[in-house]
Amino acid sequence: MNAPVDVSFFPREAKPLNSYRKFWAARFGTAPFLPMSRVEMETLGWDSCDIIIVTGDAYVDHPSFGMAVIGRMLEAQGFRVGIIAQPDWQSAEPFKVLGKPNLFWGVTAGNMDSMINRYTADRKIRTDDAYTPGDVGGKRPDRAAIVYSQRCREAFKDVPIVLGGIEGSLRRIAHYDYWSDKVRRSVVVDAKCDVLLYGNAERAIVEIAHRLSRREPIETITDVRGTAFVRRSDDASGKGWFEIDSTSVDQPGRIESHVNPYQTSAEQASGQGGTCVIDAGVVAENASDNVAISALRVSAGGINSLKLGLESDLPLRAASAVQPLVFVPNAAAARLGGKLRVPPRERSVIRLPSYEQVKADPVLYAHASRVLHLETNPGNARALVQAHGEGVTARDVWINPPPIPLTTAEMDLVFGLPYARAPHPAYADEHGRFDASTKIPAWEMIRFSVNIMRGCFGGCTFCSITEHEGRIIQSRSEDSIIKEIEDIRDKVKGFTGSISDLGGPTANMYRLGCKSPEIEAACRKPSCVYPGICQNLGTDHDPLV
Repeated sequence: MNAPVDVSFFPREAKPLNSYRKFWAARFGTAPFLPMSRVEMETLGWDSCDIIIVTGDAYVDHPSFGMAVIGRMLEAQGFRVGIIAQPDWQSAEPFKVLGKPNLFWGVTAGNMDSMINRYTADRKIRTDDAYTPGDVGGKRPDRAAIVYSQRCREAFKDVPIVLGGIEGSLRRIAHYDYWSDKVRRSVVVDAKCDVLLYGNAERAIVEIAHRLSRREPIETITDVRGTAFVRRSDDASGKGWFEIDSTSVDQPGRIESHVNPYQTSAEQASGQGGTCVIDAGVVAENASDNVAISALRVSAGGINSLKLGLESDLPLRAASAVQPLVFVPNAAAARLGGKLRVPPRERSVIRLPSYEQVKADPVLYAHASRVLHLETNPGNARALVQAHGEGVTARDVWINPPPIPLTTAEMDLVFGLPYARAPHPAYADEHGRFDASTKIPAWEMIRFSVNIMRGCFGGCTFCSITEHEGRIIQSRSEDSIIKEIEDIRDKVKGFTGSISDLGGPTANMYRLGCKSPEIEAACRKPSCVYPGICQNLGTDHDPLV
């Protein structure tokens, strides 16, 4: 079997997940299932939980379920972790069932966005929920990340709230909400959480848990990658940063309407006041014209002028003549000894248009969204800041750069944790089975499935994977994959010897990545395959085959 060597040579200076000193509660050992009741806690010998995870999904102890991954990861660090799954959100009492957490609440809406989970595209309420026993709908509230956070604050107001999951991750800045048809504030503001973890959060959650266990105040933990939080303008920790206006990264411009894909070419041309009929005479006349390109003046600061047009009065030989490039020295660079001084990237923050601005102007909204996507490469991304409110209520939503991708050894660690690979026994029927009214469709789908990678370098505009997980592919080793298959054989009832799939969030990207670590860390392209496959992308599929 191959050794757990990274295919992606992305520079990783982050602290390894297995290098932390375990919390003192590691002496209690590993729980067969993370407890969901006081009785289970007492059976384990616990008097309290260090961390309580509140989730909108039924608790399935499987690496495809976020609450299980984060819970088992924290347990491996020595913390006592409890689960409150799909609580009744009508009051704060169900959130007190496990008592007061010693360190913090971990809140997630679940594996899916709660609004997509509850409503169809026509905004009609769904009657089913694949993440609920019996496929029953209505077990989670609208905007569960916000509601759960508010109830946790109501239950124990002095306990920090750490929000995560895809619902919070994709709402980290002011965003358009399809369901209400308006631009909403960052979820950090609406949920009133202490910190939001976006993307794959193992690194961030482990670091925050250990720092809180050392009695470090949550409001001082502002330097963890992959986090977002509210920072007041008078916050001293925000001093010493170089603020960059977002228009220096992307220039706001005219927004062109999308072409209706159901229109014919003639209908599209007619709508634009033209025609798609080809006139042979016009074609012949245009063909006789000569194209001339004027000299291109290039300076160290950029292109000064470019003239490209039709000049029919020039002879063909003049039009085809080689035009020289004229380089003009940059005066600003000359004054600084020949080099342009830029602020250090690690101390730079990009100021996005405020919530009020993007709400009122669709051009600025599109601009802010483009800047967010441009700052997703962990190798060169800078912090982002977006103002919410005005006057005395003004506060900044501060978004740190994305988390450093996990190494192959760390991926093996995450997927090698002692998962029971089954729903919690509390959901079983009187025969101990998960059938009919106790069946959880989402678990049935992945019972015999193996996740072998994370990330996607496709960068499709209609998809959230790149924005959530990043475009650096994080792959497991073959040894780790085979060990998981052996666990399925030994632990999962009904296994017949067939694995349904070896996959991940994206197809056929296992062990693919950039050929150059320097290029990968500096790249600003949103996609490695559009509009064409990047020449620096390794495309050898032999490891997958």
